[in-house]
Parts: sequence; structure tokens; C-alpha cells
Amino acid sequence: MENYILKNRTVMNVRLKEDVYYIEIAMKQSFLEGLEDSSFILTNRYNVDDEIRLDFYVKNKMNDYILFEVKLPYDSQQERLVDGEMWDLHIVRQIEGQPVKSRIKSNDRQLNFFSILHEERKKMFYPLATKKGNLSFFANDYKLFSFIEDIELRKDGMLGFKGHFNYPPLFQTDEIQFEKVELLVRNNINDDEMTFPLTSLDRKDLLEAFPGIKLHEHIGFQGDVDLRSEMDVEQPKYFMFHIVMHYKKDGKMEELRSVRMKCVNLKGLPEHRIIKINDKMIQLILKATKLSKFLSLSANKYNYKAQIIKKAKSKWVKTRRSNRLKRWYKSAFAAVSLFIPVHKKLVVFESYHGKQYSDSPRAIYEYMKVNNPEYKLVWSVDRASTKYFSQKDVEYVRRFSIRWLLMMTRAKYWINNVRFPLWIPKPKHTIYIQTWHGTPLKRLAMDMDEVHMPGTSTHKYKTNFLKEASNWDYLVSPNAYSTKIFQRAFQFDRKMIESGYPRNDFLYRFNNEEKINELKGKFNIPLDKKIILYAPTWRDNQFFRKGKYKFNLELDLKRMQEELGDSYIVIMRMHYLVAQNMDLSGFEGFAYDFSHLEDIRELYLISDILVTDYSSVFFDYANLRRPMIFFTYDIEDYRDNLRGFYFDFEEKAPGLLTQTTEGLIEEVNNISRSDFKLSERFEEFYEKFCYLECGESSKRVVNEVFEKGNPAD
Repeated sequence: MENYILKNRTVMNVRLKEDVYYIEIAMKQSFLEGLEDSSFILTNRYNVDDEIRLDFYVKNKMNDYILFEVKLPYDSQQERLVDGEMWDLHIVRQIEGQPVKSRIKSNDRQLNFFSILHEERKKMFYPLATKKGNLSFFANDYKLFSFIEDIELRKDGMLGFKGHFNYPPLFQTDEIQFEKVELLVRNNINDDEMTFPLTSLDRKDLLEAFPGIKLHEHIGFQGDVDLRSEMDVEQPKYFMFHIVMHYKKDGKMEELRSVRMKCVNLKGLPEHRIIKINDKMIQLILKATKLSKFLSLSANKYNYKAQIIKKAKSKWVKTRRSNRLKRWYKSAFAAVSLFIPVHKKLVVFESYHGKQYSDSPRAIYEYMKVNNPEYKLVWSVDRASTKYFSQKDVEYVRRFSIRWLLMMTRAKYWINNVRFPLWIPKPKHTIYIQTWHGTPLKRLAMDMDEVHMPGTSTHKYKTNFLKEASNWDYLVSPNAYSTKIFQRAFQFDRKMIESGYPRNDFLYRFNNEEKINELKGKFNIPLDKKIILYAPTWRDNQFFRKGKYKFNLELDLKRMQEELGDSYIVIMRMHYLVAQNMDLSGFEGFAYDFSHLEDIRELYLISDILVTDYSSVFFDYANLRRPMIFFTYDIEDYRDNLRGFYFDFEEKAPGLLTQTTEGLIEEVNNISRSDFKLSERFEEFYEKFCYLECGESSKRVVNEVFEKGNPAD
């Protein structure tokens, strides 16, 4: 099938002939390096070492593109393909002697027409376009697919549409006798489902579009839908669409529901319509979802004033984030810094992009507030976090506001634990203290072989990192091990302050029963239960889009509650990049979500056991000399494909590694024994990484920067 958007590597056509897939792929010649060594492979999504090399040849050359035809024989590989379930198509190029894999683009949502049945297993094998628009192959249970090709949202709120369906077992076996299809509509509020009759249509055009594929002649349908009686003026509703196919099998009537209806080549969406129901105005929005292209209809109470305000805010947000405004802001920043007088006692603090009052910047701030009252201390705060900071007894300025620009350009000192945006130039008079945010286990910056983060490439990431690191005047290190890595990975050649981490001062100053019970009361958690803190890291390659990361909870909380619930509770603290609300319904009183707590240090203090994976939190938690368990269900993938480790983590980790919930539960029970003792491996770890920590790290940093002088003076 043709793709209308031609990219560097795009599927132009797929054919199925005698159980062999022929895939035509157009590639820009500029994209191909080392053409003679390039190859096409299928990789098993669930076993990265399982690959199938595919035959191919150059079919044609056109303008700047080369047209390849790649062959995938199903018969010779069928058991392997079906067992593997999901297979991803890549081209492998040789760049600087190293193999580099790249996905192949396809936005065709009808590829499941090219299905092959494995009748013995009741599986269908077919190509598909993933949510990201890449070509994969899937071995799945029998599925009914439905597609919308033409739709009209009428002035009265009625829907009229045409489409078609695809159910390979109907076409490829004689067991099923087709009767009819109906439209099924459900909503996001309740379990109500509505069905509407549809008229069957002959679709000879599809027979011509998919030559060699067996199709039923009546796979088309059309109909009208009236959902107005289901639209509630006080409660927004979201409608989803399926079809239900009715058929006879062995003389009995049966029915089958499709997966959600997808849009195919639909233009003019999203479509908006304002209608009146019971003298109330309702706004209807008909659209295809962004990634999966599912058809959806939303109905909301319409408020003209609110809509005007919403549009104005949206326009302002786009303007605020535009490259043009960034360029203006950068120029203004540089110009103001040249003329505005420096405030030699002004210190600007920022933690995690202005979203938190936490970490080492907080510890240094709290120390200076008591011991250096002559300094003006101001926090740089993200727009979405100002409400939270307004509840604190701290002075703050909203990030990227005009006042912030003036503060940042006047400030003698910046203290941050992550990177500032590159488009912010550092004034010549400013001293930049970078505290960083963890002892490195995972490879950093220039030590990373490949970067998997969205919105960047390995080269771009490293270049930008070095540009930012060149602005740092001081870098805080927790130990000699970190110093060596920081100097190499960040190519940092200025003043390193090897002080221990200021953020850990809190653990030494408040590690007592009175403070721990006070915090448990603050968090409203029981005093008679022991506490397991689960604090995993994020995965570079798990994201929705740039700036929006996800995390799949692999812990079996139900099993943990059954086995440990009498004695323990679990508190969850996710990485700041994935700190989104978790659904802990059904686990009330056992599992608590503290992902949005501003600083993890209080959770360390109240916890009896830490469960983590590759997060640097275990370096900090070790200061409390309490047991740790490492839940490393994906260690091979993380170690070998994502980041890599600086030391033999499996050999040196200061606690047991387990890949299953069962193993974790067993270790918790071992720790509960009265004769449990920390291992020699823990003691070695403590001596290597925690030897500088004693509650004085903030003082050491302040003495080095503010009392001994700085490189710019």
C-alpha cells in the first residue's frame, strides 16, 4: 500500500503472494552509508538476540531515492515467527565500522489485510504500523478490524459514515457464514453500550486494491448514528466506536466485537460542531487519536467565554515556547547581563528544572539561610510549581519571567542539580555551582555509547552536554569514585568539590525515633508497620514523546499484600521524569504513592527497607546502614542496551538482586529475621561510597565557594 509521506526510509508497498511478503522500501541515498554492507533484519521484540536476516535487492533508483524489495518467507519461518509474537523491521547500516539499526516507517493502518492464518494455534500473522509509525509483524489471536473512510458530523449532531471491516478467518475458511454487521458505541463514563444497524456494501475497489488477498464481497458498511440522547450537558463524555459482526458457525448464530475503529485516509479531522440540546449548548469534537488513529467523539458543555480564554492561553503558550521568543530572550539575557550591575550577594537556586524544593540545592540553601544571612537567596521555580513554592517560607521567582531574567543576570551565584537550557547564556560575572543529582552507576554523557532519549541523537546529546558543562565553575562530588567519572564523562577541568552530598546531611542530623515518628504522623501512615520504600529509576527508551516519560510497574503488589501485608506497607517514589499519578486502587492501607513529594529524604528516613533497581538512591540510602533489595527484572536489557554500568553491579550491589516479586518477598522475610546482619559486601560498599558523609557536606561546599573565594575573583 502507498504511503503519502515519504521519509528517509518508508514502506511504499506490501504484497503477499504464496505466503511470502514482498516489502518495497524507498530510502534516501543520503541516509545510506556503507550501502554494500547494509542489510535488513527482523528482530524479536521480546528477545533482542533473536534476529532473522532477510533477502533483498535494489529494484529501482529514482531521484534521490533507492527502491528496495525485501522478502519475508512465512512458510520457512512460521513456527519461529508465531512463537516470537512481535517482530520489528530494521535496516542495519555500517557507520564507522559499527552496525547501526534503524526502524522503517509506515503509516498504513490497513496492513492487517495481509494476514496469514495459523489455524492449529488460532493465530493470525500480519504486518502492522505501530503507534510510532514503524513497520512490524505480529502473531496475534484472531481479531476483527474495522475502518472508517468517510464521516460527516452534521449540523444537527447526527453522524453519517462509511467504512469496511477485515476478519481474515471469514475470508480464508469455509467454517463461517457472514450475516451482518452493526455499529457498537460505548463511552468513558459508564458501561452502557449502544448498537445501531448498518447497511452492507459491496467493495470491489478493495478487491482491486489488495490483489491476491481473499476478501468477502460485502465487507463495506454505511449508516447513520444519533448519540444526542446520550450527551449530558453537565458531564463531558467521550465516545468510542466498534463494529459487531454476526455470523453462523456450525449452524449457530454467533457474534464478534472488533477492536476500536480506526480512521483511514480521513481528511478534515478534527471537526468541531456546536449544537443545542434542551436549550443548552454542546460542543462536539470528532477526531482521530494522535498515535493509534482511533475514531473518537467528545461532547462537552460549551461556554463561549471559557473557550475564548482557553484559545488565548493556548496561543500564548505556543508563543512562549516558540523558537523566535527563545532567540529574543537569549539576546535580551545577554544584553541585560552586560549593563545591569552584579549583585554580589545574590544566589539563585534551582532543583530539577525548577519543579522541586529538594536535593543538594535545598540542603545548601537551608545551611546558608542559618549561617550566611548576609546573602539574598532566591529559588528559580517552574510555572506549574509556583503554587507549591508559595506555601514555603522561601523567596522565589517564576522561571523565564522578566523578573527571573533580571535576577539571573544580576546573580553572582547559580546553584543547580541538573542542566539549564542551552539557550541561556551565563554572564561573565556569574559563578555556576553544579551539584549534580546522584553518584553514577549508569554511564553518563561522554561515557554513553548510544543515547535512547526522545528528541535527540547521541551526537547532539553529547555536544549539548559538553556545552552546558563548560559553564560550570564548581562541581560537587560525593566521593573519589565519582570525581574520576565526572571529570571524564563531563570533560570537567575546573574546581571539583569532593565533599560528600549536601542532600545527605539531613539523614545524619535527623536519624532518630522522634523525627521518624513525626514524619509518619505527617504522612498519615501506621506506626505499627514496617515500611518498604520502592524507588526505581526511569528507562531512557520508555516514553510517550519528548519530555513525557512512562514507567511500567512490574511489581506484583497483590502478591506482596497477601504475603507481607500483616507486617509491612509499601511507599512508592518514582523518578521525577515519570512522577505521574499511579492507580493504586484496591491497595488502600498497603501501598501509598509519594511520587510527588518534593524531597525523597524524608522517605529514606522512615523506611526500613529500600527496594530499587539502578537508581542512584541506593548510594544515599546506604548512609542509614539499612537493608536494600534490588528488583532488576530487566537487568540484561538495561545493562547491555540502554546505559551500561561503571562497575560490576551484579557483583558489587550492596544487597540481593532479584528479578521476580517472589524473590523479593523471600528476601524481605529473610531481613525480618532477628539474626539478620548487613553483609561484608555492604560494608565494602559503605567504605567506598559513604566515607565522606557525616552531616557536614553543605558546610564544606559553602566554605569552598563563599569563604575561600572563587575562580572568577
